[in-house]
Amino acid sequence: MQRITILGKILLICLLALLISLSQPHTVSAGINIWTSYGPEGGIIFALAIDPVTPTTLYAGTNGGVFKSTDSGRNWSAVNTGLTNTDVYALAIDPVTPTTLYAGIWGGVFKSTDSGGNWSAVNTGLTNTHVRALAIDPITPATLYAGTDGGVFKSTNSGGNWSAVNTGLTDTWVRALAIDPITPATLYTGTDGGVFKSTNGGGDWSAVNTGLTNTYVSTLAIDPVTPTTLYAGTYGGGVFKSTNSGGNWSAVNTGLTSTSVFALAIDPATPATLYAGTYGGGVFKSTNSGANWSAVNSGLTATSVRALAINPIMPATLYAGTEGGGVFKSTNGGGDWSAVNTGLTATWVRALAIDPITPATLYAGTDGGVFKSTNGGANWSAVNTGLTNTDVHALAINPVTPTTLYAGTWGGVFKSTNGGGDWSAVNTGLTNTSVSTLAIDPVTPTTLYAGTYGGGVFKSTNGGGNWSAVNTGLNNTDVWALAINPATPSTLYAGTWGGGVFKSTNGGGDWSAVNTGLTNTWVFALAIDSVTPTTLYAGTLSGMFKSTDSGGNWVNIGLTDTWVFALAIDPAMPTTLYAAGPWSGVFKSTDSGANWSEVNAGLTNTDVRTLAIDPVTPTRLYAGTYGGGVFDMEQVANPYYLYLSAILR
Repeated sequence: MQRITILGKILLICLLALLISLSQPHTVSAGINIWTSYGPEGGIIFALAIDPVTPTTLYAGTNGGVFKSTDSGRNWSAVNTGLTNTDVYALAIDPVTPTTLYAGIWGGVFKSTDSGGNWSAVNTGLTNTHVRALAIDPITPATLYAGTDGGVFKSTNSGGNWSAVNTGLTDTWVRALAIDPITPATLYTGTDGGVFKSTNGGGDWSAVNTGLTNTYVSTLAIDPVTPTTLYAGTYGGGVFKSTNSGGNWSAVNTGLTSTSVFALAIDPATPATLYAGTYGGGVFKSTNSGANWSAVNSGLTATSVRALAINPIMPATLYAGTEGGGVFKSTNGGGDWSAVNTGLTATWVRALAIDPITPATLYAGTDGGVFKSTNGGANWSAVNTGLTNTDVHALAINPVTPTTLYAGTWGGVFKSTNGGGDWSAVNTGLTNTSVSTLAIDPVTPTTLYAGTYGGGVFKSTNGGGNWSAVNTGLNNTDVWALAINPATPSTLYAGTWGGGVFKSTNGGGDWSAVNTGLTNTWVFALAIDSVTPTTLYAGTLSGMFKSTDSGGNWVNIGLTDTWVFALAIDPAMPTTLYAAGPWSGVFKSTDSGANWSEVNAGLTNTDVRTLAIDPVTPTRLYAGTYGGGVFDMEQVANPYYLYLSAILR
């Protein structure tokens, strides 16, 4: 047989590519044996920074790393190369050379000299690397300060070396830093114990708290024109103002109905205008130096605001970084807001649920509520109407009527009967509303269970209409996982925080601990073999455990160095299972846990908190991450690919 010509190979490749694309069963094709990220967009925004020279360029520090926009927030892309941790709490841009910027993370200070293209750690001398605040000297930008859980550190060579500057700083839990723009040797730090001031570049500090009746200071802002005027935002005490460089403070909270203030921003052109970002109350605005405030939240669908930034050239344009909703933008001084999150996939996905009849429809429970996709994850939309608490930790879908689903939140259980179109709280009898997990009876789906943090297990037999605690014998009430025996739904298991696994054989009527051999009792995930339901698995803080006798005895089956937060079993082939956890990604076993291998190709965020398998096409797997949204992958030993490999040898 003659060797196939190059042209022939090219034609075969094109034909095979067409066959592969036609063979895919979903609206959108997942990555073949590689993870692909699709969203949803949004996330927790801890910090915002605007390029002072080119203010169309801005950066967001998120729970998914640093994101950058070069078109005023319309589009974003992740710029995380070199970052060792994606929880970015602080950002600072060099005012003279804006291509140089710094990120404060849960791992120290990282520096980029190419506008975020690449990052490197600059931590020499930084003995505490929990960095919450950064500040740069506006006149001598090689001098910068880092606020940490261990006080203030100073560098005079652009982060090359650091030294602690804590003399007189009696509280070293530093939340905020602010530098006098005219006299940069004067700076202030906000701590859990109030405001401290230094007039010699951090050489020594003194408390300046007279009149500051709330000393949990989360943010500081200095008037750029009259720097003797400054503001302190506190947790629970609102805003305080000083007109004598911190000598005295007075509360300025008239109209400020939410008093936990996380962010402050001052209009650089009109400093009497300032904004406060609050927890649960959105953004407030004052046009008279804090004397009066009014809420400016039209269009702001996420109301916990952690960061604010003002365009220095066009101050009517400002940005709000929110908790769960990503970034919002206003071009009229807060008159109205719109989300600007395209490409900003920093959502914390805690739960996934797939429609068992139409699996291209799936739901993600996030820190910003519930998102829905009807095309296999290619596009998402928020479905939060009526969801008054958007901190979603659990989802459960009715297997018979999939348009009925439940969301477990830190504010109780919500129910939708129209596929997320709207929600209503179903909390009657639910005396603990910190819901961490949900489980639905596969035979009688009006029966469901809610596991709570601190309140144990609650049961409803009427679709959430009423709940009652079912905790007899459950001596640990921090419940993080529930699993129901699909063959005998009256048998269920609860995984607890420090108490191991508990079992009930009468629908929660009473429980007993089943921990023999379970050497780690911090159980975050449970899964039951649907074919042989006497076999079950537990994910713990020290790997995987397996029982083949309904919890009677457990054996460790590996991943001992892994925190396992999520489990999933292939419904068609239960010997195949998956385990995942923070910082380790996804592991797969094809022999019931005897051996494991990583399946992390393309998984750019390995902090995985939840897993879900397509019930119709079990080769398709979804992973929900902390700060990276949803990833999915199609696992295919595709004959077309195998044939193609043979041809090209």
